Amino acid sequence: MLNLAMLLESSAQKYPSHLAVIFNETRLTYAQLNGAANQLANGLRALGVKRGDKVALSCPNIPYFPIAYYAILKVGATVVPFNVLFKPREVAYHLKDSDAVAMIVFEGTPELPMAQMALAGFQEVPTCRHLIVATANPAAPPPVEGEGVTTLGRVMAGQPPVFDTVQTMPDDTAVILYTSGTTGSPKGAELTHANMVLNAIATRDMVNFHRDDVALTVLPLFHSFGQTVLMNTAFTCGATITLLPRFTPDAVLGIMQRDGVTIFAGVPTMYWALMNYPDAEKFDLAKIRSTLRLAVSGGAALPLEVLKGFEARFEVPILEGYGLSETSPVACFNQLDRPRKPGSIGQPIWLTEMRVVDPADPEHKPLPPGQVGEVVIRGHQVMKGYYKRPEATAEAIRNDWFHSGDLGKTDEEGYFYIVDRLKEMIIRGGFNVYPRELEEYLMTHPKVSLVAVKGVPDEKLGEEVKAYIVLKPGETATAEEILEYARQGLASYKYPRYIEFRSSLPMTATGKILKRELVDEG
Repeated sequence: MLNLAMLLESSAQKYPSHLAVIFNETRLTYAQLNGAANQLANGLRALGVKRGDKVALSCPNIPYFPIAYYAILKVGATVVPFNVLFKPREVAYHLKDSDAVAMIVFEGTPELPMAQMALAGFQEVPTCRHLIVATANPAAPPPVEGEGVTTLGRVMAGQPPVFDTVQTMPDDTAVILYTSGTTGSPKGAELTHANMVLNAIATRDMVNFHRDDVALTVLPLFHSFGQTVLMNTAFTCGATITLLPRFTPDAVLGIMQRDGVTIFAGVPTMYWALMNYPDAEKFDLAKIRSTLRLAVSGGAALPLEVLKGFEARFEVPILEGYGLSETSPVACFNQLDRPRKPGSIGQPIWLTEMRVVDPADPEHKPLPPGQVGEVVIRGHQVMKGYYKRPEATAEAIRNDWFHSGDLGKTDEEGYFYIVDRLKEMIIRGGFNVYPRELEEYLMTHPKVSLVAVKGVPDEKLGEEVKAYIVLKPGETATAEEILEYARQGLASYKYPRYIEFRSSLPMTATGKILKRELVDEG
């Protein structure tokens, strides 16, 4: 028997008075956090939520997230985290697709009225019986009204802070994470209690996470990276997470200084923003550097120029890793006890196998070092499957290997390198062009700050290469200047024929560049 909530319970037993969560002035010990989760678990059970049910959770990085997350697990139910930016249509789709019987949502803010969005979606799904609104003031009435609507405060009121956690099995589904998918409707990856527990333990041991660590948690907890690598991993060893709902360089540096942060995890655009932040010197950078021992990057490929620039400014190593929602998420990592190779995602983690294969090879024979193919994975972290989608599951997991959809290669020492997404590869006149290679090169231009490269339709060649460029503050450049630089360093079939300057690039809530939203202006 195994329940992911045991990570919290074990640390609450061992370190009851140790700080579990910091959120501005709010500080919760392990005993307090576990007690609040127990109260909510009792309240959910009183509403009829039981083992095997699905409960949606839409909440930014505030203490309500871990309280609700572990409470749902304690009753034996499955957590279905929602992106906090969902509109009513998306709320309705995910509630229906996941068969959720209840939804817990933070009330939101005037700029982001989450409860109103949730209510509009909830009312379209009769099978979802309860909408529980977490109000900033627990005693406040719900900001929205309707049948089945109540508040988290009311559900927890009068409930005892002890709860006998339901004993789930290792292969029961703990979390359903929806993958946005570049095509088609989002699919729910079913991650088991064993998937999530083993991934947290493997991550803890790999980065030497310990009780005295303070991890800055600005990656959204509704996403697998923040959920596993920060929250669940910290709670395996009694460490502290300090929560930040929205990334700004100012807020991140302020919390690093205030809380003595030892571990920072982010996506490449966060490192880029911190590296380029002009007002960093107003903080005590010496103090920040004295406690910060490790930075972790994932979610997308980290450009080498960003890695070098950040490490030089903050004097801390960045370990780059790799994973997907379908792999709980961590599959591969640069590890502390082995040489780190900038530009590489390292080697497979504990009890994990990875290969680079020809996508058409049913036997999954590994390709020789240096040859580009699809990255496939097998190990404890691979999902059970896509919820209610046997065909999609059979397509993704073939002969026990999970197909990542990422193009990669290995070197002679078994380190892995991600070349690009299989679907983002540009085929220009029969030649394969990998956008990431071009992005890496163009970012070495002294005036260039950020780049996204994608293919655009072309009558003659099928696809042509286009680069969207964000310049460094105060810089000006012409398209011809950038093209000339590209021609100097890239083969003639690779370099972009089109250049468009942008003041910013569209990004997801988790900081990934949204290439599909890059359309021609004018």
